[in-house]
Amino acid sequence: MRTALVTGGTGLVGSNLVHALVEDGVRVRVLCRTGSDLRGIAGTDAEVVYGDVRDPEAVGRAIKGCDTVFHTAAIISHWPKERPAMHDINVRGTAVVVEACMRSNVEKVVHTSSIATIGPAAHDDVMTEDTPYAPGSYPVGYRASKHAAEQDILKRVGHGLPAVIVNPAVIMGRRDYRFHGGRIIRDVVRRRIFYAPAGGTNIVSVDDVVAGHLAAARLGRVGERYILAGENRSFEEIFGITAEETGGIAPRFNIPRSVVWSVAALVEGGARVLGTRPWVTRELVAGIGRFRRYCSEKAHRELGYTYRSFRTTVRETYAWYRAEGLL
Repeated sequence: MRTALVTGGTGLVGSNLVHALVEDGVRVRVLCRTGSDLRGIAGTDAEVVYGDVRDPEAVGRAIKGCDTVFHTAAIISHWPKERPAMHDINVRGTAVVVEACMRSNVEKVVHTSSIATIGPAAHDDVMTEDTPYAPGSYPVGYRASKHAAEQDILKRVGHGLPAVIVNPAVIMGRRDYRFHGGRIIRDVVRRRIFYAPAGGTNIVSVDDVVAGHLAAARLGRVGERYILAGENRSFEEIFGITAEETGGIAPRFNIPRSVVWSVAALVEGGARVLGTRPWVTRELVAGIGRFRRYCSEKAHRELGYTYRSFRTTVRETYAWYRAEGLL
């Protein structure tokens, strides 16, 4: 790897990936939209190219001369109103990027997908790359858009696209200025969460995800998917450990899924009437009540992937937020 393009290079995964690539001596180019927050790549010598992933000309200019492309650009939203925008960026934008990669004879493409495209499995079984995609009982726009993008990439692999797909779990870590996975820490610290719903999920450090991306570029088999996960934890454990590490409130009681669902529906309805953005939606809590467990054995075996504990991830992320004055 000599010269790499990172789409979405100012986001959580992208910005940390830029730093890691620069430290490895790789020439890095970042494709981002005009007006993007550049704090995440401050201090690097990455070349910034402004453009939209939906613009073939801009993408073509950004890819020119690059042997490796990390496609991390995406919209993450659980607000139904933003489904069209998500499809536009996550599906159509991905198609534009991979078409440009094929025209430019890029040596390797690493596409950042999500565990959202895997399962959910019946009976809360541990999920692997072989677990088939299931839309679920309630439609989730983000999950559908990422699945559609994956399917398009896999189809193009059959026509010569040298792509590898990585599927990170819920990501937490430094440079999360928008509080994606870090929302858990923020809400526990600010004592907004003092309860725990049933079920659980998998949370992974952004540093481990970045290491997985770099390994996928070097060792990943074209056309394969690799889950990049951390520890499987119940929501009670997630909130409890976060409280212990940050001084927040540990869960005082468990809350039924029906209550969470009803609150989300009411908030959505109120926001619709007021014309505001809801702080919680039914899409966001669609997984509540299920324990979604994931296995990274394939990534460990083929890429040498490892991950740190959830407690360490929380501790490191909280320390970064404190250092940045964000909490």
